[in-house]
Amino acid sequence: MDQFKEIESFVTVAQLGSFVQAADKLGLSKAMVSRHVSDLEARLGVRLMQRTTRRLSLSEAGADYLQRCVQILAELQEANATVSASAVQAQGLLKITAPLTFGIRHLAPLWGEFLRVHPRVELEVNLNDRLVDLIEEGYDLAVRIGQLTSSTLIARRIAGTRLVLCASPRYLQQAAPIRALDDIVQHAVIGYTYLATGEQWRFSGPQGARSIEVRPRLRSNSGDTCRAAALADQGVIFQPTFLVGEDLQAGRLVQILPQYAGPELDINVVYPSRLHLSHKVRAMVEFLATAFAQAGRG
Repeated sequence: MDQFKEIESFVTVAQLGSFVQAADKLGLSKAMVSRHVSDLEARLGVRLMQRTTRRLSLSEAGADYLQRCVQILAELQEANATVSASAVQAQGLLKITAPLTFGIRHLAPLWGEFLRVHPRVELEVNLNDRLVDLIEEGYDLAVRIGQLTSSTLIARRIAGTRLVLCASPRYLQQAAPIRALDDIVQHAVIGYTYLATGEQWRFSGPQGARSIEVRPRLRSNSGDTCRAAALADQGVIFQPTFLVGEDLQAGRLVQILPQYAGPELDINVVYPSRLHLSHKVRAMVEFLATAFAQAGRG
């Protein structure tokens, strides 16, 4: 049995969570895919997957092996694609999901140029700040900001951003002075619902890592709403530079305690696997990486 076929079957089953779906994707019978995985386990002498009638899960060894196999197959796919990319044109429907504010401000201006360069591609762009399951909901790729949680996704960093503590000049003039991080908890705070650390705001400062627990007067799942409230003199926000950078430069917002830096967040393009990566997905990944490198967005 071809060990690459065994590995390919194992990776596909692990990523889709189903032997039936993996068989459909690979164009094989369910029995053949199951045999590939069983032969691989026999070859390795270890159980990679726990199978029951209701669910399928990776063993500890299987989870570690999956990451290595994804990389091996990705490098093979990359080598093949490098040779054949010039002969095949990107085409078909490309479904993308991205965060709402970032998608409007930094991605929307790029779509026209991509479609001009790739006239045979159709785009469907969904902007949503919730964490979308790419495979379950049928997306080809996503733009995500912050720490990635799925080991089965391939990520390419295209830019970075940093969380900044800020408020409007008028608010700061009218409110009590802010001389230390602990002073923030006495102020009107505007919280972002999807912040990974919740209502714990984390910083690195002169004495190392610090955090404060805030109790927002206003909470929203929209960064734009948080920004608008701050511009309306309603309180202190902790938002990324891609959203408030222009306001800081124009003086509409003022950074508070600049000696305390908020976390730096990666902006990534993510997709399920480089295995069987379509030309349309590859074209978009390369396009976004080049566009952000040239423009210094984020």
